[in-house]
Amino acid sequence: MSAMYPIPMLPGPVSVPDEILAAMRHNYPSGDLETDFFKLYAITGRGLARLMGTRNDVVIMTGEGMLVLWAALKSCLKPGDKVLAAVTGIFGDGLGDMAAGIGCEVRKFCLDYNKTLGDLAPLEKMLEDFSPDMIIAVHCETPSGTLNPLEDLGRIARQHGSLFCVDAVSSIGGVDIQADAWGIDVLLGGSQKCLSAPPSMSFLSISPPAWERIERTGYQGYDALIPWRSIDGEYTCPYTPYWHGLAALHAGVQRILREGPERVFARHGEVALQCRDGLQELGIELWPAPDSTPAPTVTAALVPTGITWHEWRARLRARGLVVGGSLGPLAGKVFRLGHMGSQAEQRLMTDALAVLREAL
Repeated sequence: MSAMYPIPMLPGPVSVPDEILAAMRHNYPSGDLETDFFKLYAITGRGLARLMGTRNDVVIMTGEGMLVLWAALKSCLKPGDKVLAAVTGIFGDGLGDMAAGIGCEVRKFCLDYNKTLGDLAPLEKMLEDFSPDMIIAVHCETPSGTLNPLEDLGRIARQHGSLFCVDAVSSIGGVDIQADAWGIDVLLGGSQKCLSAPPSMSFLSISPPAWERIERTGYQGYDALIPWRSIDGEYTCPYTPYWHGLAALHAGVQRILREGPERVFARHGEVALQCRDGLQELGIELWPAPDSTPAPTVTAALVPTGITWHEWRARLRARGLVVGGSLGPLAGKVFRLGHMGSQAEQRLMTDALAVLREAL
């Protein structure tokens, strides 16, 4: 595996395995002109659909994960539309702000950042006088190290006739996701997390009701989704496609499918448990509340007492371990170990915990 860090534990972009880097080393011709590009696009989309638990269309775009967040909101919503954001962390809060930024009326159902969705009765109460066009949520709140259950929220969205849009950038490929069973209309993903590819591609699944809304909204722009609906039949992209990035994404998907998704998900869970148990043995306090669901792809913990985050990071880096800090109100208080994709390995976690013990 190629990596700049001896013990890479960043919560994305993750280390890219050699087999995925190798997929980018070909001298690919123009994707606009070659049917082989569109065949690879279709195959990759089917593989992603399997990891997303959906039979819906999958669109693959050139750009890291933030691209599809904007693409989904701007393609599905217009100024004045109503949006309910289920907020359990920084990214959920940010999704709501993005919707407000394009002129939507946004209400936020907010929990503490160390909590996950549980009792949704208060959220349903909010809906009594607010019929949202879309409900948005984040599956894995990476800065908080938490994983939100989504099935009940999807049920509520269906009951109220709302589209259900979910950011799963840090969980697709590392966690069992059943988009169709959970009623998710738009599921958003990126290449640089559990799929172990460079941060160059993003993708999303789109349900028939979501396509209907996209057509009605009629948004036009570089990140518009409408042009992608006909890509398979017309063999044309709305802009020059990135064949190298698609090849790397395909290699990342195939890497998971070869091992078997169930085994990959189990491995992520095993390494996550190893991480949490190891931190607690060292006396390091986990960030998520005990009654919350920790993420199988990233663990958040409090910076040890008596040392600043910058000193802690430097101490770990000096020993070869590179971890992530956090964002917003958690900045300087929480550090994170990303055990996703190529980094979901027990050996790597054993090395990381050994460094943490030394550093303490």
